[in-house]
Amino acid sequence: MNHTAHILGAGGIGIAAGVCLARAGWNVTMVDSNAKKIEAGKRDGMSVDGQIETRAQFVSFHEWVPPANEPILLCVKTFDNAPVLQRIANMEQVVPIQNGFDSQLELLDHPAEAIASFVSECDADRPVTRITRAGALHIGARSSVNTQQRERIQMLALALVQGKLFPVENVPNILPFKATKLMYNAAISPLASSAGVDNAQLLIDPLAQKMFFALLRENYSILKNAGLEMQTIGPFHPDTVMRILRTPLLPKLMGVFFRPSLRGTYCSMSPDMGSGRTEIDAYNGHLIRLAAGFPCPINRAVVGMVEKISRQRLAPAYSHLRELASTLPRGVIA
Repeated sequence: MNHTAHILGAGGIGIAAGVCLARAGWNVTMVDSNAKKIEAGKRDGMSVDGQIETRAQFVSFHEWVPPANEPILLCVKTFDNAPVLQRIANMEQVVPIQNGFDSQLELLDHPAEAIASFVSECDADRPVTRITRAGALHIGARSSVNTQQRERIQMLALALVQGKLFPVENVPNILPFKATKLMYNAAISPLASSAGVDNAQLLIDPLAQKMFFALLRENYSILKNAGLEMQTIGPFHPDTVMRILRTPLLPKLMGVFFRPSLRGTYCSMSPDMGSGRTEIDAYNGHLIRLAAGFPCPINRAVVGMVEKISRQRLAPAYSHLRELASTLPRGVIA
């Protein structure tokens, strides 16, 4: 039996997932709004790390007809969700692979999601990507699922495993992994992308490192105060990460350990900085809403900084971090 999947967003994650499913023998339809990328895909196929794959159909989003009963992997950025969701009638088949929490999407009844901890960076106008940092893909249910829904999740997970690009973990509940990913994304993305540096710089530059660790601690506190469970993504559980950050000298040693794997990698928010729109609302904005009355001064300041950069179409610069630090109450990033 031939399986079919539609992948919305021919970016780093979408291409990586599409290649895996194509290798598993699935019929893959890649959907994107970038005409140059669609043309290149039709002509040359898609590739990950230089390996060409041609078993995919490329369709412009404007011409795409949503399938009635086939998996749809939602791999666009959260700020592009609205027009996509307006086109999809059957949310039962939608599996988002996104960072952050989109308020509109959270209200819909899709049974499964996936979270990628690997970094895949795609060319702007070609469906060509490379995995710049190893990691896994966690896929699982958002809530209680019936037998049929569980079987569909398992089938998709098994197909992605056959691609052999990244480890795939089928977990019973995706939400604790999504919360942990948010803890990291909402610390790395706004700081690195605003400063215009790679992710490793957050563990090298003294000011950036202080702000990064302080934001991690605040994000963790917000999630814990909200009563959300977190699971391990990477080598350490978030509880262990917090113990490390609270122990003298250990944070700097941890920074030395992680720098090599982060050097030359950039967060998904980086290309959007200064363009007028980012995923800041799905990252730090969600944490602020989750915090309610719980103190979150760094997150509030970070949202203000990124919104200012977007509103004024400013270029990324290290000076944004210095300005951010100057607005924070004394001792917050000590």
